Amino acid sequence: MAELVYAGAPFSVQPPLRAAFAFMPASKTSAKPAAKKDSAFNKALTPTPSLAAVIGPQPVARTEATKRLWDYIKARNLQNPVNKRNVLCDDALKAVMGKDEVTMFEMTALMGAHLKSQ
Repeated sequence: MAELVYAGAPFSVQPPLRAAFAFMPASKTSAKPAAKKDSAFNKALTPTPSLAAVIGPQPVARTEATKRLWDYIKARNLQNPVNKRNVLCDDALKAVMGKDEVTMFEMTALMGAHLKSQ
């Protein structure tokens, strides 16, 4: 217990009681429910032939397609060295994106046009 002086009169400050907060979960992450398997993000979509040349032909979720696209870009060192937010397209990516250079924000929208429902 610490003793403080406020306006000439001493008063004490007590540390918080752990037992008072025992009803709360240990962390916020442990209280989260598991992601639903049938959500829109987890729905398997079939890539077009031009996108399949980059990420593979099997149906994948949007998030997995984006992850594989980034793996392709990093493996071939296609990020612009001056501005890492831009991607320099090789021939396979140019067929998907339609441009020589795209930003990372444009990339997901352009890729989404090449994913079709099964």
